[in-house]
Amino acid sequence: MGKKRVVKPSKEALLKEREKIEEKIAKGKAVAIKKKTKRGRLYIKSTYNNTMITLTDEKGNVIFWSSAGKIGFKGTKKGTPFAATKVAEAVSAIINKIGMEEIKVFVKGIGKGRESALRGLSHRGVNIVSIKDVTPIPHNGTKPPKVRRV
Repeated sequence: MGKKRVVKPSKEALLKEREKIEEKIAKGKAVAIKKKTKRGRLYIKSTYNNTMITLTDEKGNVIFWSSAGKIGFKGTKKGTPFAATKVAEAVSAIINKIGMEEIKVFVKGIGKGRESALRGLSHRGVNIVSIKDVTPIPHNGTKPPKVRRV
């Protein structure tokens, strides 16, 4: 059958890709806030394929949301810790722009981006009051599907 060749992208292609992502983060989004809130909630949903972060006020009304796909990552790169860090940086810029002082964080899911998203928030100076894991765990509920055989 012959040898398989692994095509590695050149350094220039990697730099262009990184510049595109940095531009999307820097562009950001103008957030229209009717009321200034000092406290808020941050929901981090980390799956194997993506990391999504939602910023809400105390009542649960969505102020801003972002994901690795929205920033510009594609395919398997969306599920990486690096992508989760970039998403957290984009959300923390909005938090600082709004002027929120206290954030409660709720983490859900089992992806690679859980820890790195939290680290990205804390490095950007977001005051995290509490961190709670809200990953759903079945207490002997329905029978799980059969193991997939490929």
